[in-house]
Amino acid sequence: MKDYITIDLETTGLDPKHDKIIEIGAVRIRDGEIAAKYETFVNPGRKISEKITEITGIQNTDLTDAPYIEQIIGEVMEFIGDDVLLGHSLLFDFSFLKRAAVNAKYAFEKQGIDTLKISRKYLTELPSRSLGALCEHYEIEHHAHRALHDAVATHYLYGKLLDEFGATGDGIFEPSALIYQVKREVPASKKEIERLLRVAVEKGVVLREDPYHLTRNEACRIVDKILSGAYEV
Repeated sequence: MKDYITIDLETTGLDPKHDKIIEIGAVRIRDGEIAAKYETFVNPGRKISEKITEITGIQNTDLTDAPYIEQIIGEVMEFIGDDVLLGHSLLFDFSFLKRAAVNAKYAFEKQGIDTLKISRKYLTELPSRSLGALCEHYEIEHHAHRALHDAVATHYLYGKLLDEFGATGDGIFEPSALIYQVKREVPASKKEIERLLRVAVEKGVVLREDPYHLTRNEACRIVDKILSGAYEV
């Protein structure tokens, strides 16, 4: 493959159902060369944890004025277009993107290639197949846990893996369908937001989330947590 989009995300956590995107990096590859780049912070509608800041270097202040995912998902879909996706642990990034796309009423069925799967098959002798460890192994310049840097590094990693192992003719180097099932989530209604705000005031809780950017399920779940005393401030 010489034409594809390399994608990488930074998120508030590992669960696409409950966590949010905070940064998107994408690189358009044409004839094996970088043709265009896309990079943006994304406001997750909540404070990010100290752990995420420690991992990524991203601060809450970086995200305050960033667009929400619903404001930019259209331009992300336009950048990706009909291209095959490339990523390291690609299904992770795809699952977050597909949830955002489906919520914005975009169809997002894609083919992809995963450099993690390739490295797990062919580089079994390495103690780690993390992107950082593989970049060190192949002497690829890498600034870990920032979306665009990771996307660029994954492109170069794929080239190294293809050069070393591609002659095997193994189908793992060819795109396959990315499978992640998700249903569209309905935004919280005005009534549901008002109830959440009322319950928070009654219980003396300061919300971590922006109530105006919650889905119905998220708003209801937060109300339940507040009423049960399980909401973590």
